Amino acid sequence: MSRRNTEQENWITHLLSLSRMVYLFPAEFKDIGGGKWGYINEKGTFVLPPKYEMARDFQDNGLAIIQLNNLTGIINTDGYFIVKPKYETISPFSEGRATAIDDKVFKVLDESGKEITSKAYSFIGDYKEGRAVAANTNENGEYLYGYLNKRGNEVIPLAYENASDFQDGKALVKMKDGNYALIDLTGKILYSYSYPFVDDYGEGMLAFRKSNDGKWGYMDESGKVLIEPQFMGTQPFVAEKAIVNVENNHYGLIDRQGKYIIKPQYSSLINLGENRYALGKAQDPGRPYLFQKYAIADANGHIYTGFIYNGVSNYKDGIASAYNEEMTFFIDQRGQRMDHLPKVQGSGTLVFDKSLVKGDIDLRILYFDKKGKLVWKQNTIIPLKEDYSVTENKFKPNKDYLVYYPQLTGIGSQESVNQTLKELSGVKAIPQHTQLESSYSGDFDVSFYKNNLVVLEINGYDYPFGAAHGMPVKKYAHIDLKTGRFYQLKELFKQEADYVKVISKIIGEQIKNDEQYSYVFPDTYKGIKSDQPFFISEGELNIYFEPYEIAPYAAGFPTFTIPFQDISSIIDNDGDFWRSFH
Repeated sequence: MSRRNTEQENWITHLLSLSRMVYLFPAEFKDIGGGKWGYINEKGTFVLPPKYEMARDFQDNGLAIIQLNNLTGIINTDGYFIVKPKYETISPFSEGRATAIDDKVFKVLDESGKEITSKAYSFIGDYKEGRAVAANTNENGEYLYGYLNKRGNEVIPLAYENASDFQDGKALVKMKDGNYALIDLTGKILYSYSYPFVDDYGEGMLAFRKSNDGKWGYMDESGKVLIEPQFMGTQPFVAEKAIVNVENNHYGLIDRQGKYIIKPQYSSLINLGENRYALGKAQDPGRPYLFQKYAIADANGHIYTGFIYNGVSNYKDGIASAYNEEMTFFIDQRGQRMDHLPKVQGSGTLVFDKSLVKGDIDLRILYFDKKGKLVWKQNTIIPLKEDYSVTENKFKPNKDYLVYYPQLTGIGSQESVNQTLKELSGVKAIPQHTQLESSYSGDFDVSFYKNNLVVLEINGYDYPFGAAHGMPVKKYAHIDLKTGRFYQLKELFKQEADYVKVISKIIGEQIKNDEQYSYVFPDTYKGIKSDQPFFISEGELNIYFEPYEIAPYAAGFPTFTIPFQDISSIIDNDGDFWRSFH
């Protein structure tokens, strides 16, 4: 048989294997204990059952990153562990390598799951052109950056104050003396620059500032100034063009000579890829961070649509997704709706994902076939026992206000209970077409269920527009299914017991002796309140505090767990609360 015929047969075999390939898609199933992720096939049937706390897409190498028991690992398409869950996080694979964090240090994994770095680092980035930025601290606690090769070895020493990813065989680094340099893949200095700031390397162009508080311009790799400093901010050149902004944070698009293709008169400008841009127009020019509408333009400055979209995704193969006040849908390169493709009520993104269309709409994942038929969506009913169940309801009165709230069926005082759950979840009068000062999103989980007690965890996040961050919300409802009664902390204990004093002392000892609570602000803990926020879990009482109350914002809700056996002397074993789950 000729070599050509053999190659043809191999190609036909490859095509047949592709036609038989079973694609898997991450999907969440809501259950008692919270949402669990698994993987469905293109018919919407779970192939890998929902048992993970998090599940990312399968990558081209047939591997996916999952989380189990609050630890991260890697599985193959058969569900077998390539890496057992043992890391804090694992980044997606890039050039056959993934970065894992273990005990707050970074390591590199190959596709077999083997750690290929011989030591730990304070930081490791994604691989680009066979190199990954890595950093460690010196004796003064200062970060020094260098590069690893794909074997995990330091091919360029950690000697820079800063370093960028490689692009076209070159990377921008900041030297210890404060100067900047362009280096090649071996670390050889190609050019050096004595400006106080150099940034945004791309396509042979670099942005620079001549003084600490000066404006930005562009130079070529040799340091020749091509565009004099005149911008308040810059981005790298992509496809011969760069996004810049001027006074009042107005954005425009320039060519390599600094000539405006799109004048700087927009509140935002987003490169969508494939020579398409989203032009942002603030609805309140004095507060552009509140809300923008977007129009579609090309790289020549031709504007195809009015400012009609609330959001637009990147283009791929000539198609992007966009959404307005009501729907999410696909648009073509001229920004026109493609009505023959799937469209969904709500705000988010749609993307072609292998053999399906994946929707990330109003904080929920949906899958459709190419004709727009719904293949899978998350369940909205969580059965408990007998005639009891928890139903998910959606409340979206405004584009910036979205709440998924629980409603119980089959319980005592059902109407009253469900009204209380609405109020706890944030269901209230919200103006429909008024621009709000903040966005709010809310959700819930059935965190615990035993006998006649169901515990609902109600979460929320309130983000004031323009703020550095928002404030999370967490509440727990402990409900007796038979009576519809909401239990309070004090009802767990004997009437004569000083539970506040007992629990305050236990938590004080935990803060003093347990290293995991070292983040608590000194001298801020003064004990618990009689109505201290709490929740029940299997065999345990959990007491928690609000962000900033006794610890920094990053600590979230500081939570202290107390086994029931440690407080058995003050628990009212004959009380309705205790007996509801015993």
